[in-house]
Amino acid sequence: MSRRICLVANKKSGQNSRDADAIERALAAMGDGAMRFDWDASDPIDDTVARVLTEEPEIVVAAGGDGTVMAVAGAMLGKGVPMAVLPLGTFNFFARGLGLSEEPEQAAAEILEGHPHDIRIGQVNGQAFLNNASLGIYPAILRERETVYSRWGRFRAAAHWSVLKTFAKFRKPMKMTITADGESSTRRSALVFVARSAYQLERFGIEGSDAIDDDRFAVLVARASTRRQLFAMTFRLTIGKPLRGRDYDLLTPRELTIETGDKRALLAFDGEKARTRGPFHFRMAEAPLTIILPDTEAPNPTE
Repeated sequence: MSRRICLVANKKSGQNSRDADAIERALAAMGDGAMRFDWDASDPIDDTVARVLTEEPEIVVAAGGDGTVMAVAGAMLGKGVPMAVLPLGTFNFFARGLGLSEEPEQAAAEILEGHPHDIRIGQVNGQAFLNNASLGIYPAILRERETVYSRWGRFRAAAHWSVLKTFAKFRKPMKMTITADGESSTRRSALVFVARSAYQLERFGIEGSDAIDDDRFAVLVARASTRRQLFAMTFRLTIGKPLRGRDYDLLTPRELTIETGDKRALLAFDGEKARTRGPFHFRMAEAPLTIILPDTEAPNPTE
């Protein structure tokens, strides 16, 4: 029996031959009841999701990288319709954390055979995020990454090069007041990284996955205050051996507020970025997100 599935894809994916092919292969594997809806990132995602939900789908599939998945997830909060992910992006931390294949037909099979599960996702000033949100040097890296991507293409090597270029421009850490579950402290740091992805933390050897499982944030406050220290910290992250107390301090609050000296600061969330007015309030979304988790017994269509 054909299932009613609506796949939401960033319109730009249709202009990318690799992504367009992956979407078509996944749609074919999902059956005759699967249909595609294109979303233009310049338009509100809520409008596209509202149009999708008029089709009364059994599952809404977000096709894209972490940024697209984050946008669809924010619009799907509390809707009661399960959401699935077809990973198409560069890193796909959220999809990997769910255990999804990056092969289109296999991912489609995992979606069809999977089961719904409610999760809690983070919000910063009302903006949903699935993996992380941050202030400081990481948003600056994302800004530099877009410049590098526009010249060399969206490759992981280009992403790593943007890190080096950003560090070379680094001058001094930012001053901020952090209030975690009501307790305040003033700090100077090059980076505050607010994580909601246990997979991402474990991949880099960072502590805090227990907090994620307990519906709390894992907040990393970098101790590096010079370019040399940033390079050293990044090297230890690359080899999966960062040290708490040397490279970062760890906070595990349910709610967090960060105040910086600037009225606006560059905020990153799941690979996207925006210059946003502070203070920055982090909390768990009140409504759950119903996500499709793959079953380990899902058939492999290539076998």
